[in-house]
Amino acid sequence: MESKGTFNSIANEYEKYRPTYPKEMYNDIFDYSNLVREDQVLEIGCGTGQATGGLVEKGYRHITCIEYGDRLAQFTAEKFKSYGSVKVINSSFEEWNGEGSPFKLAISGTAFHFIEPKFGYRKVWELLESSGSIAFFWTIHVPMFDELHNEIRSHYKELAPHLDDSTLQTPEETINERRAITEETGIFTKIMVREYSQILTYSSNDYISLLNTNSKHRSFPKNKRIFY
Repeated sequence: MESKGTFNSIANEYEKYRPTYPKEMYNDIFDYSNLVREDQVLEIGCGTGQATGGLVEKGYRHITCIEYGDRLAQFTAEKFKSYGSVKVINSSFEEWNGEGSPFKLAISGTAFHFIEPKFGYRKVWELLESSGSIAFFWTIHVPMFDELHNEIRSHYKELAPHLDDSTLQTPEETINERRAITEETGIFTKIMVREYSQILTYSSNDYISLLNTNSKHRSFPKNKRIFY
C-alpha cells in the first residue's frame, strides 16, 4: 500500500525525474473554474511544487499548499520563496485547520488517493466558496508493447511479477474508478474528465532514476532492487 511519506526522502529526485503536467491542462482548469488571478487556490499534496509551478507560471499565485512530508514542504517553500502569496503548510490534509478558506479552486496532483474519499471530499467542499471547483489529476502509466518494453516486462515477470504493468489496472479503469469515487460522494456535480497524452524519452540511467521515484518500486525490498 502506498504511504503518504513515500516521496519525502527523495524530494530532489522527484523534482528532477518525474514528468510535469501539460500546460493545456491548466488552461482547461482555469476555464472550467472561471478562476481569476486574485482568487485563492488550495493545493492538496503539493510534493515538490510541480503543479504549483504550473499555476504560478500562468500568473495564479494566491496559493495555499498543504504537504504532509516535511522535506517536500521545505523544498516547495524554498522553490517559491520569492512569491509572498504562495504559502506552504507542513501538515496532513486531515489535520490541517483550513486556514485561508474559503477557496475558489482546490487542486491535487497525483496525491488525493492518499486521503479517505468520504472525509476528503467533504472537507474540500467545506473549504470552497459556494461557486468553487475542484481539479484533481493524476499521472497514469500507459503500458507499451514494443520490443524494448516487452523485454523489460519479461524481467519484471521473473523478478517482480506484482510490478508487471500488463497486469495492473488499465488507464481507462483508473479514470473510471476516480470518476466513480467522486460521483459517489454526492457532493460535486458537473464532473468533467479530460485526458492528456505525452511520450517522454529517457536515457537508461534517467529511466532507472524515474523508477526510483515510483511508489510501488520504492516499496520493493532494497536488497532486491537490482538497479541500486
